[in-house]
Amino acid sequence: MASRGGVMVTGTNGADYEHREKIAAQYQISALNKSRLKYCIFFHHILFLAMLAKLSADILDKLDIFILEIEELQIPQPLWWEYIWCLSLLLSFVGLSAIKRNNVKQLRRYMYGITALGLGPLLYCVVYYCGDVYEYLTVDEDEVEDMDIQLWQGYPYGLLWYVFVFLSCQVHMFQLYFSVILLRAWRSRTKKHE
Repeated sequence: MASRGGVMVTGTNGADYEHREKIAAQYQISALNKSRLKYCIFFHHILFLAMLAKLSADILDKLDIFILEIEELQIPQPLWWEYIWCLSLLLSFVGLSAIKRNNVKQLRRYMYGITALGLGPLLYCVVYYCGDVYEYLTVDEDEVEDMDIQLWQGYPYGLLWYVFVFLSCQVHMFQLYFSVILLRAWRSRTKKHE
């Protein structure tokens, strides 16, 4: 050992500690992807707030609360898939708990839930509005008023939903991707300890 200003131990050049300074790759991968998954969950919460704003008119109607400004927006009635997609937010707590404790079982539940409650309703939305979007994209601008597609504030409603689906699918796919990487890292750690 060397002391400050003292003589260095014979037989070493001072680099013999480097083998102890390395962090195993699975721990680095785990830490990095836990952080990335937390960001994805944060963006999921932002998308939920956007969906909640869209559903606010229907929720207030069911609670028998009248707010003129919201009623004047003439927000279309929601479909069942919108409420089912909102349930996917509850899975974020399962995901956060799983990454806090490195729990493989909970992370799998989170992944299955995101697939069913996140991507499933979005797939239904794509199929439901594909006719309207195709019709809107294939006709001339002059014929838009004559078409039988739903418009909101002058914009095609289906196309607005496709923007939401595009953003949501990206968030959900990244959530699943980072979850798979975490599962692999956690499995490699348990295999090495056995």
